[in-house]
Parts: sequence; structure tokens; C-alpha cells
Amino acid sequence: MTNSPTKQVNPKGSESYGRWLGPLTPVLAALAALLIGALMLLALGANPVEAYTAMASGAFGSVNAFADTIVKATPLLFVGAGICISFRGGVLNIGGEGQLVVGALAATLAALTFEDWPGWAIIPVCLILGFVAGGIWGAIPGALKASLNVNEILTTIMMNQIAVQGMNFLLRGPIMDPIQIEKGSFIPQTARFSLAADLPRLSPTRLHAGVLLAVVVAILVWALLWRTTIGFRIRAVGMNPNASRRAGIHVGRYAVLAMLLSGALAGLGGATQVLGVHHRMFTDGSAAGFTGSAGFNGIVAALFGQLHPLGTIPASLLFGAMLVGANKMQRAVQVPSALITALNGLVVVFVVGSEIWRRRLARRQEVIEPGGDPNLATQESGVT
Repeated sequence: MTNSPTKQVNPKGSESYGRWLGPLTPVLAALAALLIGALMLLALGANPVEAYTAMASGAFGSVNAFADTIVKATPLLFVGAGICISFRGGVLNIGGEGQLVVGALAATLAALTFEDWPGWAIIPVCLILGFVAGGIWGAIPGALKASLNVNEILTTIMMNQIAVQGMNFLLRGPIMDPIQIEKGSFIPQTARFSLAADLPRLSPTRLHAGVLLAVVVAILVWALLWRTTIGFRIRAVGMNPNASRRAGIHVGRYAVLAMLLSGALAGLGGATQVLGVHHRMFTDGSAAGFTGSAGFNGIVAALFGQLHPLGTIPASLLFGAMLVGANKMQRAVQVPSALITALNGLVVVFVVGSEIWRRRLARRQEVIEPGGDPNLATQESGVT
């Protein structure tokens, strides 16, 4: 009998293939989404070139516009950095909205309670309490997943509603602005925080120090996931929980830790938002009234950044620009600003679909030698 010829592996070519294909995937997905969006604009009777020009001008056309874009991107980056941890750990955190809300509520209670404190004391306390509150809110679904195998998608969504209803109760009674009660207007909002609780401004615009904090957090998350033992174990559990368990890693513990850290960063984002932008807590009866749907848009930004915290930085800026530019596009071509929501959804569809396509193409470039490990070859080719 003659042995069948074996194929030769080309790890160098496969590695270079994965290296350039990975960064191009979200870019091509965004272009495809914008192309579909152009067809939608045409169907609405609008000029796509004029619409996208107006959107870009609204996001980057002036110093104030650019500052507003960065401010809008800040909570997306906090949530997106947390999503990188949870998704890499194999748990799907869909509770960013609720975690933003409880983080903001914790910071609000601290700001109203310690209103006589100086800024150097009250701001760190508010941020720490927001971080802790968000972490607790994220750890609850993680613990239910680890101990009872409860689906974390369902629990995080339900936790969102609990957070919203808790916010509505507090803002319509216990912590409502006394002035609103005296006037009889009963607007569901708190009193304005003391000026000492305001995050420092970085310019005469709305840009505040929370932007720098968000970037630092993203860098720290990168260091945690790729430069520490804890981060390695979180990623190992996400990639293969069974193999991790056999290697001695406590899978449930790291799943809870991933959810805790993810929720904590979202809670920190909520605290930053209320201290740096709004300076009071308010509600319209839904989470989006305060968060601007940052809890969900942060997931989109993380996916666009390929679940890498450093990639989430420009992704958050892009989606912040889309959200800010939507208002000017609406005025310029008379289309609903909800079209931006549709564009976000298209980006998610194309990013997820293109990621599957990228993995399949990368695998086709690999030829495993006799006795080789397919999983090892997959990792070496840049597929994670």
C-alpha cells in the first residue's frame, strides 16, 4: 500500500492572511451597512450623499460637534470594554442598560448625601460606588448562571427592567427634587448636584474628564485580558469551558468574575455620565431616557471592535459620531433619526456574518500536518 500524499502547511502565509483579514472585517461590514442604508435613504426619497455628508458634518463639523461626539462615545466605551470581558469569558451580558442606571443611581445618592464635601473627595466616592453597584448588578446574573445554569441573557434583560422600575420609583418619590414638589410640577428628576461633584471640563465644550477615564479603563481591560493570569483564565473559560475545567480552572467562578467586571465598568460609565454630563438623575419612564441606549450600543461597539478593548475605542467614536450626526441628517434630508438605529442593526448583522465568513476562509488557508492539532492551528492562524 502506498501512503496518500500529505498536504503541506503554510503557517506563515496563513498567519499573514489572518493578520490583514481581521482588521478589514469590521471596516467592510460598516461599508456594507452604509450601502444598504443608502438604499433605504433612496427608498425614503432622500439623497444618500447629502444625508451622509450632513451626518459627518453634524459629528465632526465643528469643535462643539466633535466634543459632543466624544461625549456620546464615552458611555459606549465603558460598556464596550466591559462587554469585551464578559463575551471573552463566554457569558453574554445584555444588561448594560440596567448596570448604567444602577451605577448612576449609586453616584446620585452619594452626590446628594455628601453635597457639602469637596470635589476631591466626593467625585472618587461617587465613581467607586457606581463601579461597585454596577458590579453587584452584573454579578447576580453571573452567579445564577454559575450555580443554577440560568440563561444570563434572560436574567440580564430582566435585571434591566428591575433597575428601570427602581429608578422610576426613586425619582418619583424619595429623591425627587424638592423644588419640583413645591411647585407641584413633579418632574421625575433629582436636585442639581453641587458644583463640587461635577467632573472637570477639558475644554469650554461639554468634554469632561470622564473621557480620559474611559480610555484608561479600555487600556487596563486590555492589560487584564492579555497580560495577566486572571485574564488568560477568563479567555480560556470562554473558548472552551470543558477543557478549562479539566485543566483545574474553576469555570463558574471566572464566569461570575467576568460578569462582575463587565457590570462594574458599565456602572462606572453611568456614574461618569451623571457626574460629567447631566449633573442630576432623571427619567422618562424608560432606561433609554437617561442612558440614550448606550447599554445596547456599547455591545455594538464591542462587536465592531472584535471584542478587543483597544479596538472598541475607535468603534465607540464611530458610533458616537453616528448618533450625534443623526440629528443633523434628520434636519437636512427630513428622514427619521431612527434610521441610525437601523444602521446600527445592519452593522451588527454584517459584523457577525463577516466574522463567520472570515473564520471559514481562514480555516481554508490551513492545511494540518499528520498528527497536528486543528485547534492549535486555528489559534495560530489568528482565529480566536
